[in-house]
Parts: sequence; C-alpha cells; structure tokens
Amino acid sequence: MARDSSATKARLLDAAFSEFAAYGIAGARVDRIAEAAQANKRLIYVYYGNKEQLFDAVLQRALETGSESVPFDADDLPGYAGAVFDHLIERPSLMRLVLWKQLERPESAGTEAESYAGKIAAVRQAQEAGRIDAGTDAADVLTLVMALSQAWFGAVGAPADGGTGTGWEAERIARHRAAVVEAVRRTTAPPGNGG
Repeated sequence: MARDSSATKARLLDAAFSEFAAYGIAGARVDRIAEAAQANKRLIYVYYGNKEQLFDAVLQRALETGSESVPFDADDLPGYAGAVFDHLIERPSLMRLVLWKQLERPESAGTEAESYAGKIAAVRQAQEAGRIDAGTDAADVLTLVMALSQAWFGAVGAPADGGTGTGWEAERIARHRAAVVEAVRRTTAPPGNGG
C-alpha cells in the first residue's frame, strides 16, 4: 500500500503552523511538530529541508490561503481592511505567526515581496486614476491599511494572545471592525470624497 505523502505533508504543515505560532522559529521544536503530526521527524527534513525551510513553507501556505480568502481590491481598501480583520478573527494564530515572522525575519522575500509589490502597484494605479488619495506614497498606504487591519490584535485579551486572554464579545469585534473600515476609508479617500 502506497503512503499518502500529501496527507503527511498537510499534517506536518498544520502541526508546524501551530508550533511556529506558539513558539516562533527559534523556540519551535521539530520533534514536537512530528509528534503532533503523527509523522516521523525525518520526514520534515525529507520534505522541507530544515526548520527554517519548514517555516517558509508554513508562511507560504498562510499567504496563499490569505490571498484566496481575502482578495485584494485597491478600489475598495476599506472593504479589504475589513476582510483582513475578519480573516484574522477567524484565525487568531495567524497573527501570532506574522508577529513571530516580523520579530525573527523582518525582511520580506519571494512570494511575500511579490505580493506586496503587486498590491503597491495596484494602489499606485488607483492613486493615478484619482480613486485613492495620492498624498501618501502607495507603499505607505498599503502599510497603513495592513496596520489598521491588524492593530486590535495586539490589545490585551485580543485573539493574538493565544487564547489566554478574556476574548472578545461579538459586539466589541463589530465595533473594532467598523473603526478599522472607517479609518481606512478616511485615510484613503480622495480629497472631496469624504476623506
């Protein structure tokens, strides 16, 4: 009977996501990942090379899932910010993974850099067409949108604390989401369009 390597890889990526979100790259342990995935530790090295390359695969998968779940629309940055907020509410561990990535590997490369470059270009085109305020550099606009979308996740008791906080009530989530969307709308609206 042939082994199902795709199922093993998926279990390893799921287990690695949880491990990296909890402990970061430096604190993650390959033996814990293998145990959680019910796989031989050697398979991590066979499939992914080393712990850092496994982290890259986990991050790549998270970026792809995020792109599929939250399509980027430069003409609706408030809607995009709200969708990013919703995506993070559904996946609070993702924010922890992103924070660890920023702490341990602040540079962006590969697919991550390409994704941002494409979004920056789309924002710049919308600015040139007058659909977004052109008073701020396109890269800074994208940074502001992402920062506003993620800001609440660093609050005490927020989902990004790993579930050890007080958690959020639905009403509080709705208020924060509305604040994010409104802040992005005001930040990006062209002059004369309610900005």
